[in-house]
Amino acid sequence: MQVRLATRHWLLVLASLALPAAASPPPPIDLSGLAPGWRLVATQGADEEDPGGNTAPGKLHLCLTRDGGRTCRPALDDLLIRSGQPSAFDEAHYLEAARIVRPRADQALLWVQVASVHGGNGDQWVGRMALSYDRATDRFVPVFRQQTGRNNNQEVRFIEQGPLRGAIVSAVPTSDAPFGYWITVNRMNAGGRYAQVLHYRSGTRYGDGNQLAAIDSEMPKTLRRLKLWQPGQPLPLPDRACPKPRLIAQVLWCTDPPASAPR
Repeated sequence: MQVRLATRHWLLVLASLALPAAASPPPPIDLSGLAPGWRLVATQGADEEDPGGNTAPGKLHLCLTRDGGRTCRPALDDLLIRSGQPSAFDEAHYLEAARIVRPRADQALLWVQVASVHGGNGDQWVGRMALSYDRATDRFVPVFRQQTGRNNNQEVRFIEQGPLRGAIVSAVPTSDAPFGYWITVNRMNAGGRYAQVLHYRSGTRYGDGNQLAAIDSEMPKTLRRLKLWQPGQPLPLPDRACPKPRLIAQVLWCTDPPASAPR
């Protein structure tokens, strides 16, 4: 399977992947930009063995609090829980991101991303959540949530700038041929929560030789379907070098495609 390169630019990455054995939990994260006095506080259990036989950090407990963790409003212990039988992959062990994002200049959200232990094949279950602070109830409220695996180049991206600023775009692999991605765009609705506004099957394919992340290679088509771009206008380019930008079968390429690529 072609490994597609993901392009992610965080405003503020406050935790790292693959904590070393016996690592301390991430330090408290100041959320004064959202609500004065609030913090995201993490505690972590003792190191343990993952299903692949490797040492992993212990279970991660995340608490949104303004009293040092005595009261959580809310605790974020369910970011990976799915319906069905409980498994080792329902618990967070890695804090991958915790940052303030801004759908608009006058609005801020907390974006949190966690991951489970690794499976025997190296895969992980990854959960993401966006939360807003609700002054009326004096607590943080989830406004978006999505879980995916990792081994098939899944991506969920908060868009920081451009015509889709504030949207959340995901690329999730299809389960049948021709193998590509389901591209989904979620935007904030009048109630302050994210809702799906676009969902389609990508023109991007596995093994097509395109080095762009699927979200980037599909961006012209995504924007065109949302009536935010049309042919003849400058191509929407990724936040990386793109020396030869052009559309091939409605998919953005930045390099010469292999001879087998669709034209």
